[in-house]
Amino acid sequence: MAEPLLDTVRRLTESRIGKEVKLRMEEFRRLGKLGSDKDLFMELCFCILTARSSAERCIRIQKEIGEGFLTMPEEILAKELKRLGHPYPYIRARYIVEARRHLPKLRWLIDSFDNGEEARRWLIENVKGLGYKEASHFLRNIGFEDVAIIDFHILNLLARYGIIEKPRTLTSKKYREIESILRTIALKLNIPPGELDLYLWYMETGKILK
Repeated sequence: MAEPLLDTVRRLTESRIGKEVKLRMEEFRRLGKLGSDKDLFMELCFCILTARSSAERCIRIQKEIGEGFLTMPEEILAKELKRLGHPYPYIRARYIVEARRHLPKLRWLIDSFDNGEEARRWLIENVKGLGYKEASHFLRNIGFEDVAIIDFHILNLLARYGIIEKPRTLTSKKYREIESILRTIALKLNIPPGELDLYLWYMETGKILK
């Protein structure tokens, strides 16, 4: 059942979209290799914000607030998030402020993991506001390519192609099951799961974001 999807992604890899995806993946690797603790933390904040909010909105918020993620008191940060249209400004501000305790050693922590799965486990256990999707998103955006980002866009697409039955709730067990399917698809395409996400997201939205 995955063959039609495989064919579509293969065509995309050979088009201008493939070139854009390769450039975006290189940007992620560069951030992971050369980014400072502050750079990594601001990307972490972006991914905390994406839970139950749109990527485009959170990209705009990330640009607007910038290094304010590092210094703003929780109350002010919450007001800014509300002003910029985030649907959950208070709880996200709290999560971001709480996450600052990891800021001084974030680079060291990330470099200490051998693979994305180990790093994701640590993030979920130690950073409030990060579930499987958000932790995977952060890791992909800093160069870990072995984890899959599974959001409602991806679920809708996989269900439409008959590859999965769309789950009512995405439990951690179900997430890993679907991630295993995506890894198999990525292997057949000879690309990493993190790159596959960009193609699938483009197929569903017509956009290549991050």
